[in-house]
Amino acid sequence: MDTNPSVEMFQKVLENQMLQTTKIVEEELDAEIQKLDQMDEEDLERLKERRLEALKKAQQQKQEWLSKGHGEYREIPSERDFFQEVKESNNVVCHFYRDTTFRCKIVDKHLAILAKKHIETKFIKLNAEKSPFLCERLSIKVIPTLALVKDGKTQDFIVGFTDLGNTDDFTTETLEWRLGCSGIISYSGNLMDPPFQTQKKFGTSFTKLDKKTIRGKKYDSDSDDD
Repeated sequence: MDTNPSVEMFQKVLENQMLQTTKIVEEELDAEIQKLDQMDEEDLERLKERRLEALKKAQQQKQEWLSKGHGEYREIPSERDFFQEVKESNNVVCHFYRDTTFRCKIVDKHLAILAKKHIETKFIKLNAEKSPFLCERLSIKVIPTLALVKDGKTQDFIVGFTDLGNTDDFTTETLEWRLGCSGIISYSGNLMDPPFQTQKKFGTSFTKLDKKTIRGKKYDSDSDDD
């Protein structure tokens, strides 16, 4: 069977691109090796000090987060506690739940896992029946709803499971991806490639805040007045 000329041309182009990419990577590695070879003991010592300082700062940041309740998924007792929690942390995920809604248990399971993985973000839950003021101000009408709060401002909502493949069987990775889309966690995956395979069927129409809500306003413990 004769080979299709177009296929041959495509293969050659692909091979050339791979060779060029390999060459670039090799050149970058050679440059790094050369840079290290040219360093004297004093340069290496300074490099070591900078890395140790960076590790020290990272550890201090981790301890600060842990002291503020990061690293665990926990319930807060009241609306007043909500205002204090979002003041203390730059990134907060708050699950508005109800005891009688079984899908809230599904969310609990995934958030407990993500809280341990993403200590840069605080994960909390609040009983919607005990927080009528917040639910009204945030127009929370569907349970479960996740309020994503960044720098004291509500950035986004995840309402029900629509953004998660519209199924009760969504994975922790799917919820992690959705949180990453809002920038509320440090997501290392590809945001353009959702973990679930049903994206085309169900879509990913994210729920945004209505203009009547408190988007863009700093949370404040005295914010009972409009």
